[in-house]
Amino acid sequence: MDSLLQTISIAALPVIFAITLHEAAHGYAARHFGDPTAWLAGRITPNPLRHIDLVGTIIVPVSILILSTGGILFGWAKPVPVDFSRLRDPRRDMLWVAAAGPAANLCMALFWAMMVKLAWVLPINPFTLPLTRMGEIGIAVNVALMVLNLVPLPPLDGGRIAVSLLPPRQAFRFARIERFGLPILLVLLFSGILSALIGPPMRLIGALIDFVFQLPY
Repeated sequence: MDSLLQTISIAALPVIFAITLHEAAHGYAARHFGDPTAWLAGRITPNPLRHIDLVGTIIVPVSILILSTGGILFGWAKPVPVDFSRLRDPRRDMLWVAAAGPAANLCMALFWAMMVKLAWVLPINPFTLPLTRMGEIGIAVNVALMVLNLVPLPPLDGGRIAVSLLPPRQAFRFARIERFGLPILLVLLFSGILSALIGPPMRLIGALIDFVFQLPY
């Protein structure tokens, strides 16, 4: 239990920012392409308090982390409001708004890789191991969220990207899956199918980050 509580305390910062900045990125991209809805709602901000969903950002991730003894982590933030009809070119711009979230996770994964590198470049100190562990969790969580959200299943970002790329008739039919998206995702998660799907690309991206930054493990 002490080890689990320590893991939760170290993981809190990278996990919360991985989830909330992902949402802020959607809002920023939407504003860039003509929809100010998220900006008017005060959601284009790095302040995690503006994005935290009590259930999805705190209760569900902590519960799953405890029940899986640290083996699974899953959660979500309060969705950023986007009015796709206000985008300058809704079908085209939907792709970029959706892709902004995974892109933010990639940037954060690279940031945490730099933190791990910094922890081991500087002289050994009391913060070396905690910062390393926090960075490792930051890399893992952000890579996982990036790859997970690129799965082509509405309402995940990959689903919206697919809707943007499909011909109109097929896109309309595919978008109707969204109301079943979360139950499908949870079934895939707890059945192990999701891990089998996203595991290989996660390992590949993690290995590339380790190679680029020459991380000490």
